[in-house]
This record gives sequence, C-alpha cells and structure tokens, in this order.
Amino acid sequence: MTQKFAITVTVNGTEYQRDVEPRMLLSDFLRHELGLTGTHVGCEHGVCGACTILFDGESARSCLTFAVQADGHSITTVEGLALDDDNLHPLQQSFWEAHGLQCGYCTPGILMSMVPFLKQNPNPTEDEIRHALSGNLCRCTGYQHVVDAVKLASEKMK
Repeated sequence: MTQKFAITVTVNGTEYQRDVEPRMLLSDFLRHELGLTGTHVGCEHGVCGACTILFDGESARSCLTFAVQADGHSITTVEGLALDDDNLHPLQQSFWEAHGLQCGYCTPGILMSMVPFLKQNPNPTEDEIRHALSGNLCRCTGYQHVVDAVKLASEKMK
C-alpha cells in the first residue's frame, strides 16, 4: 500500500485538504483530484508550458512539481483568472479580441505565464513579449496574434 500525505493547498482562493501519494504531480492533482482541467499536460518535461500555473503568484510548471510541494501554498489556475464568465481577466479578454488562440491547448499556460510577466513589465516591447513567450510552445498560431493580445492586455491593464 502506498503511503499518502495530508496536504492543505489554496487553489483559486479555496482551501483544499487532501491525502495524496508522494509521487503525484501537481498537474494531476489539479486535473484529477480537483477537476480543474484548464491546466493542460503536454510534454511532461516542463518544456512546452501547457501546464503553467501560478505558485504563490509566480509562474511554475505543474508537471515538474509534486502535489506535496504545494502544501501550505497558494495556486492559481486559469480557472481562477476571471471573476466570472461575464468578467474576464484583461489578458483573457485581449486574447479573445486579438484572436490570440486557435485550438486553445496552449492558451491556459500562456495566460498563466503572461500574468506575472505583465505585472513585472507593464509596458513591454514586442521583443520582450516574444522573449517571455519563449517558454510556451504553440503549434497553431504562429505567435503574432498572441503577441498582439499580450500587448493589448498591457494597454488595458494600465
């Protein structure tokens, strides 16, 4: 029988207490234990960025983090960005307006990477945006609309 560890983690403002196996990945915990399927798993090596979440306000790869490491911490997933369906986060609204997504698989990870980026750099250049996006792979968009959406969001968030 596998040993389990009790963890308490705040996800999108709600505190959860669960018993988890020590090898359970945070991405699996979010998706399978909490039903938050916006966190996607792509490469499972931390390269593609699809699993990016905010860990105590900083972007982190949930496929490289164990759920037990989140004990006592605050996690924000893409589901926690918008206030509700009618009040999207400015970044989400900008992606919609600037057509910054196609299939949408990479989009949650990109959004969760760009939230802290825009907080630290509220008036980024296109080159800075492209550099910040370099850890997120997208096979559909060609990135120009994504860059445009991040630039639009930076303007909305001023």
